Amino acid sequence: MNTSPRQATHADHPLPAGARYLGPHTSRTPLTVTVVLRRMGQPPTPATWPQRPRWPRGEFGAHCGADPADIARMRGHAKTYGLVETGCDPHRRVLHLRGSVDALQRAFGVQLGRYRWPGLRRYVVGCERAPALPTDIAPSVIAVLGLDRRPVAKPQFRKPLATPNQTYTPPQVGQLYNFPANTDGSGQCVALIELGGGFSQTDLTTYFTALGISPEPTVTAVAVSGGKNSPGGEADGEVMLDIEVVGSLAPGAAIAVYFAPNTDQGFYEAISQAAHDTQRKPSVISISWGGPEASWSASSLAAMQSALEDAAALGVSVTVAAGDSGSSDGESDGQPHVDFPASSPYSLACGGTTLTASASTIKSEVVWNETASNEGATGGGVSTDYALPTWQQGSNVPKAPNGFAGRGVPDVAGDADPLTGYQVRVDGQDQVIGGTSAVAPLWAALLARCNQSLGRAVGDVHVALYQIGESAFRDITQGNNGAYAAAKGWDPCTGLGSPDGQTLLSALAAQDAPTAGAPPAGSGGKKRA
Repeated sequence: MNTSPRQATHADHPLPAGARYLGPHTSRTPLTVTVVLRRMGQPPTPATWPQRPRWPRGEFGAHCGADPADIARMRGHAKTYGLVETGCDPHRRVLHLRGSVDALQRAFGVQLGRYRWPGLRRYVVGCERAPALPTDIAPSVIAVLGLDRRPVAKPQFRKPLATPNQTYTPPQVGQLYNFPANTDGSGQCVALIELGGGFSQTDLTTYFTALGISPEPTVTAVAVSGGKNSPGGEADGEVMLDIEVVGSLAPGAAIAVYFAPNTDQGFYEAISQAAHDTQRKPSVISISWGGPEASWSASSLAAMQSALEDAAALGVSVTVAAGDSGSSDGESDGQPHVDFPASSPYSLACGGTTLTASASTIKSEVVWNETASNEGATGGGVSTDYALPTWQQGSNVPKAPNGFAGRGVPDVAGDADPLTGYQVRVDGQDQVIGGTSAVAPLWAALLARCNQSLGRAVGDVHVALYQIGESAFRDITQGNNGAYAAAKGWDPCTGLGSPDGQTLLSALAAQDAPTAGAPPAGSGGKKRA
């Protein structure tokens, strides 16, 4: 199938430590797969800024959706093997097929197996080989998702093991980072991608009321591929952290929480559906889940990358947590690794700091690294899958351990240390949570407020941020995340640094010179009374 040379080096989902094969999958329960197809044309994602989407969501598919001929060929192949079509979204380039285990194995040349997975009570379904298709169809297919249902990501949040040194409400962090005045995200929608867990409306009401936020932010759960709002588990900490950070820092924005299964199929569908959602129209997507690049299959990476590329082309900003396990990203081979989807060049990768303040003034801010006490450290490093982008070429990004000139992670940073963490409410309990999971929604809220002030969606802001440089950031120059040390300017621990929100907005406004008569990409909106 259609993969890049870098991605072609990946194994087809390597097994993690503690996982083992149990035998063939022989269930009589049918499975549904998502076939991700190539685009008719290249998406309009220029490496310049300001960016304005060439086509709005309603028109995008006619230019960058799936080719009808590709859909027809795939339908013919599916029919040959008795697969049933359950849905088709040409604008998102997906075809949904359902069939028996035997029919799917024959149609895609795979052998499905049962696997015991670390931390899970039930076995999961997976396949060791990549799906195979006839030569006349294979070039048009990026991925077949849903044959392998192993978990692909983990939430990037940390609860403190020791008593925290100093904690903050999200609005206090926003004040320290000088979030722009007279903005609250009104007129915007922030999408949160969640691969498990859930939220309680009662908890949210209690939390926002205690902070004096009224009216309460609007939060909507969106079911994706069988996922749903299911509070009662450990992942609730992730869901509630994301909602409460965005809701208290951008209370005027609508929040849409896309719940999907923790599989490559679910993750892809959640991002794709959020990016293309014509009802809620998110201008920012926040993702606090991920896994090491090396743990992804080639086709899964390619599919996810295509969804993120769609988001960029549609003018949607995507903020992603960079990971909480330092430069190893939790891998045990002794080599540095970066987390995906943070490592995608279409993601604004968010690293972590340790933040100490006095009243409304930052006293110190250093790289988050509490690994000595098992309290985590910010992810960061160099991608071995994605080449160094043009907008990062002046940032002195080191080469990856294998010599590849790759994309540097992260781009930006914010408070993430659980020992200087965020005061949140989860499952009826007030508690403190940290991790880069907090930084992705922090930046999502900041961008939503910038969108509101500018009257348009800033979209993929990489070019703008790297052009603006140090003036809009607090440069973090102390600390390390293991293999990499902080330095003046961009570094593989905290990127460009933590934000000065008002200065950033002013710099974006100075760069944003709309063409006369051009419609704004964002919906704008005035601050709520």
